[in-house]
Amino acid sequence: MPEERIISRFLQFLKELGIEAENPGVYNGKWCGSGDVFTSYSPYNGKPIARVRFGTEAEYEETIQAMDAAQSDWANMPAPARGEIVRQIGVALREKLEPLGALISLEMGKIKPEGVGEVQEFVDICDLATGLSRCISGQIIPSERPGHTLLEMYNPLGKVGIISAFNFPCAVYGWNLAISMIAGNVNVWKGASSVSLVTIACTKIVAGVLEANGLPGAICSTVLGGGRTIGEKLINDKRINLMSFTGSTEVGRRVSEIVHKRFGRTILELGGNNATVVMPDADLDLALRASLFGAVGTAGQRCTSLRRLYLHSSQYDDFVGKLVAAYKSIQPGSPLEEGTLLGPVHNASQVKEFQEGLVEIKKQGGKVLVGGEVYDKEGFYVQPTIIEIDPKAPIVQRELFVPILYVLKFDTLEEAIAANNSVPQGLSSSIFTTDMKNMFKWIGPAGSDTGLVNVNVGTSGAEIGGAFGGEKDTGGGRESGSDAWKQYMRRSTCTVNFSTELPLAQGLTFGVGDAAE
Repeated sequence: MPEERIISRFLQFLKELGIEAENPGVYNGKWCGSGDVFTSYSPYNGKPIARVRFGTEAEYEETIQAMDAAQSDWANMPAPARGEIVRQIGVALREKLEPLGALISLEMGKIKPEGVGEVQEFVDICDLATGLSRCISGQIIPSERPGHTLLEMYNPLGKVGIISAFNFPCAVYGWNLAISMIAGNVNVWKGASSVSLVTIACTKIVAGVLEANGLPGAICSTVLGGGRTIGEKLINDKRINLMSFTGSTEVGRRVSEIVHKRFGRTILELGGNNATVVMPDADLDLALRASLFGAVGTAGQRCTSLRRLYLHSSQYDDFVGKLVAAYKSIQPGSPLEEGTLLGPVHNASQVKEFQEGLVEIKKQGGKVLVGGEVYDKEGFYVQPTIIEIDPKAPIVQRELFVPILYVLKFDTLEEAIAANNSVPQGLSSSIFTTDMKNMFKWIGPAGSDTGLVNVNVGTSGAEIGGAFGGEKDTGGGRESGSDAWKQYMRRSTCTVNFSTELPLAQGLTFGVGDAAE
C-alpha cells in the first residue's frame, strides 16, 4: 500500500475519534492540561502522530475534587441504572470499533485484527457488567439467635485508580472500568504515556455517554502524565481506595508496598513467563498453531505470550522443525495492512531489550534456531526468534517482553509440571494432551501453579467471562469476569434483630438484674 494512502487513512480515523494535532490530557468533566507536551510516535515507521498536553499535579488535585463531588450521587444511583450507562458505553464503543482498533494498531503496533479485538474485549465486558448490575448479590446466613438474620451487603468502595500498560491500552481499562462503574465507584485512569492517543480516544467515547445522560464526567476521569508525577500522585493518594496496576513486577512490587502500607487495596497484573507443555498424545497440529500465535502474536508483547515451550523428547525434533519452518514464513508489514501477521515491537526500548536479551542468552549457551536479528527496515521490527537452551539457564527465569521463545525437552509429565512451576512468575500455562489423566493432573493441586491453566488451547487469548490474573510475581490480581467484581466493593456483614429480645451470640448472658432499675 503506497505511503500516501496509509497517511490518508490515518487522518480519517484520527478525525473520527476526535484526535487533533495537539490534545489536552486531562478529563474530569472538562478537558484541560497545562503540563509537558508529549509527542506520540507510531512504532511502524517511527514518525510522530500527534501531541498531548499532560496534566499537572494541580490538575490532578482538581480531578480528585471533581470525583469527590460526583461520588455520592453515583454511588446512590441504583445498580441497574448504573448498568444502563455501561450498556450505552458498550454501544458507543461498537460504533467506533474499526477506527479505535486502527488507532491501537497505529500507536501500539499490534496488527489491526488484534487492535479491533481489543476494543471488542471492552465491548464484551460492558455486556457482562450490564447483566451483573442486576444480580450483584450477597447472602442470607442463618443466625444462631432467635428472631435474628445475618445478611451480606456489597456497597461501593469509593475511588478507584487505574494505571494501564502500553500493550493493551484499551482492554485493561475496560476490564476495570465497566466492573467498577456498576459497583458504584468513581474512577481515575492514567494510561501509559506512549499510547496517550488511545487513552484520549477511549475517554472521549466514555465521556460522551456520561454527558449525554447529564452525569458528571468526573465519574470516569483521566489524567495523563509521567510516572514520576501523576503516577506517584496516584499510588500515594490515601483517597484512592483501590489501585489497579498493570505493568512490570518491579514497579508492581513498589505499588503494592505503598498502597498496602496505608491498608489500601490493589489489583496487580504483573509479569508472565508462560509455558506450554506438549504431551506425546497431543494433537500436534493444534499445538503447533497455538504455539505460533502464542509466541508471535502482538510481537511477543502480551502478558500471556508464550515464552517457554516444553516438548516431549520423542517428538522434539519433528515439532521444532515444523515450528522453525512456520517462523520463516512470517514476514513483517504495516500493522494496518490486511494480511500482516507481524507488526513492530512498541518502541526503541523494546528493540534494545530484544538485542540485550539475545546477548545474554548466547552467553548462557543458548542457540538461535531461527530469527535473532533486527529487521533492516523503517520502524521497530525484530525477527521472532526460537532459542534452544538448557532449561536451568538463569535467563529462562526472566521474562523478556519480546518475541523470543525457548524450546525445551522433558520426558515425564511430572518433570514438565515442575519445570512449568519453577519460575517466579505465575500467569498463564497450557498443556496439549488427549489423555484425561494428564488433563486432571495438570489442572489439579499437583499441577500448574498459574492463575490461567489451559488445556488444548494456548497461553494467550483469555475470555472476559473468567477472572484474569496470576500468582507469585504476577501479583495475585484478578480482573474481568467470575467474582472479580467483589474487589471493587465493600462487603458488610449485617445482623438484623426483628424480635423484642436481645439474645447474645454463643449463648452469652450478661444480666444486670436489679442494678439496672
